[in-house]
Parts: sequence; C-alpha cells; structure tokens
Amino acid sequence: MSISRFLQSPWLFFLLLCVAGIGPAAAEGRCPPGQYPIGDQGVGGCAPIPGAGQGAPEENPGHWVKTWGAVAGSMNGDAGASTGHQARASAERQAVERCGHWGATDCKVLYTYYNQCYASIRSRRPENGTMFNAGANKEQALERATQDCRKSGSQECTFVHSDCTKPFFQEG
Repeated sequence: MSISRFLQSPWLFFLLLCVAGIGPAAAEGRCPPGQYPIGDQGVGGCAPIPGAGQGAPEENPGHWVKTWGAVAGSMNGDAGASTGHQARASAERQAVERCGHWGATDCKVLYTYYNQCYASIRSRRPENGTMFNAGANKEQALERATQDCRKSGSQECTFVHSDCTKPFFQEG
C-alpha cells in the first residue's frame, strides 16, 4: 500500500496520529473545556477550573495626577515653601504667601518641582547664595545640591530645607 493511499484512509490516518502521539484535543475527562470532573463513579459532575474562562481584570480608567511644590524667598532671607499642589501656580502662590508671613514684601519664587524631592543648600560664600536640586528621594536631592555647592567653589555648604511631592492616582 502506498503512503498516499494510506493517508487517504481516515481510520488509518487517525491510527497514525495516535501512534505518533498526536491526537485530538480533549477536555478534562467528561467535562467541557474550562471545567474538571468532580464526584466519583456513578455520581459525577463538573466544576469550573479556577481562573479558566476569565479574561484579564479590567484596567482602572483612572490617571496619575502630578503634584507640585515651590520655594519662595526674599532679599532679607525670609523664605516659604509649599508641596502637594495639583497646579504649579497654586504651589507658587502658597510659597510666596508663606514667605511673606515673616514680614517680607519682596518674596519671589526661587524653585518649583513636581513628582520628586528637592533640597536647598546655602554656600558659605555669599556670592554663591542658595542652591537647589531635585531627585527621586531627599537623599539624592541633597547629594546633588551639595555637589552643585562644591562645584561653585565652596567647601562649606549648609543644608537649608528639603521636601517631596508625589503623584497620586485618581480613579475614574
């Protein structure tokens, strides 16, 4: 018998597939796909396989909201800071208000940041003033601000302030 004639016979072809280990897909025992047999001989049933037939959980349709922080200062050294605002302008306004709380009338925004931490460092050299830098955490921001201070030529750099503002998830 030739191979082509052998493959034309449905029973012989099925036998070949079974011998080769290739067979039709079957569900768990006597149950439909996505279920497994329960019970014993004579009394049996099917139960759903946990997680089978369930799609991926729906994604939450929310979004991340960035939050802002700001630092304001005056010529006489008064300062104010704010954090956690949803709008940059709001963070800046509160920082200027807090700076003016100490009596200064010339407060202006010196630094703004969002979704991160910041640190400010004052150089011992008056001409270098205060330096700001940001980072993923307060330690990184402080390290960066200190490096900036030292690069300016000052070996004495004094920590002034640091804070963080983080995004939050708003559902719907």
